Amino acid sequence: MRTIRKITIPETGRPGIRNSLLLMLVLLLSACTTSRIDVARHVSTDLSRDTGIVLLARKKDGGQKTEEDFMECLNNALAKMQLLVQIYPEQDFLDKLFPWFESRTAPATPGELPALLSRPGVREKITEIGVRYIVWVDGSSERVDGGGGMSCAVGPGGGGCFGFVWWDTASVYETNIWDLQNARSVGAVSADASGMSYLPALLVPVPLIARTQNAACKGVAEQLRGFFSEDRSL
Repeated sequence: MRTIRKITIPETGRPGIRNSLLLMLVLLLSACTTSRIDVARHVSTDLSRDTGIVLLARKKDGGQKTEEDFMECLNNALAKMQLLVQIYPEQDFLDKLFPWFESRTAPATPGELPALLSRPGVREKITEIGVRYIVWVDGSSERVDGGGGMSCAVGPGGGGCFGFVWWDTASVYETNIWDLQNARSVGAVSADASGMSYLPALLVPVPLIARTQNAACKGVAEQLRGFFSEDRSL
């Protein structure tokens, strides 16, 4: 249950006091984010420094795919961790395996892997570049609700904005880890992060943004580390 407290800034003839009270109110307001991470592990991973993994963004109907900034966040987060595998660049993998992992030809489930791997040259190319695990990434961040209002004006003495706007954002992502060598699913990690952002304004808008996508990225990266590092307890 969310409790909303109404705070009234008293009128005063001294603008400095009123502005100070407004600043205190802005500092008290904070965009909060809640997140939930679920993990399923089917089999253990075989790891070595020669083992390669690649993160691939799943494309949705109409060609839309997982946001590039989320993929960049996830790659950067994993690159900073002590993993026992090498991360292979997504575009290089797609170029070398063209067209087998394009949206219209990529396998939708691990059960479709044997048929793909039996095609001439596919298994040999995968072995050549050293990629054993694919991490399929699917999901998006969306604004789901909002309200409030704001007006801005410019006059002879200057301009400014007054009002209050809020909105809810939901970031939902799922990653599925596939073992190309054994043509099976290793496990999955899902993240569901939500938060409310605020935009109060008295002359100047002050955005307070809920970083739901970043929270989901960090949560997924921490759990993926458990699949690809010595510490399997994460």
